Amino acid sequence: MELVMNESIGFTVYRTALKLRTEMLRRLKPFGLTPEQWTLLGCLAEQDAITQRELAERTFKDGPTTTRLLDKLMETGLVRRDESASDRRSFIISITDKGRALRDEILPVAAHMNEDAGNNISNDEKALLFSLLNKIQKNIEV
Repeated sequence: MELVMNESIGFTVYRTALKLRTEMLRRLKPFGLTPEQWTLLGCLAEQDAITQRELAERTFKDGPTTTRLLDKLMETGLVRRDESASDRRSFIISITDKGRALRDEILPVAAHMNEDAGNNISNDEKALLFSLLNKIQKNIEV
């Protein structure tokens, strides 16, 4: 069986993800955040005061990457890391007021990015896209 890269689902999804990340990086630059940092901040704004492990799982990042991203967000005062009262080996991550204000400022930028990415795609096509991507994810789950 021969595989042509431009007909590979993985290659096409990867290429699309890279283009989306590059554009989001450009749009976030004025705010001093990367798309990866934005993901953590956005997740914490939706569900605050969760363990670092839970945050990593929700954002599909490994432990060391999450730690590195959180260290940067803590340096800028956007999140805080507190020891867990129930487990001394665990940390609770919370968004600060400064982090929530920045998240609220970035939300319109992120929403506009989402609209731009979905430009000229009907609601039915978007629903089909999400359905197909979910099927692909299920197909390759271990």
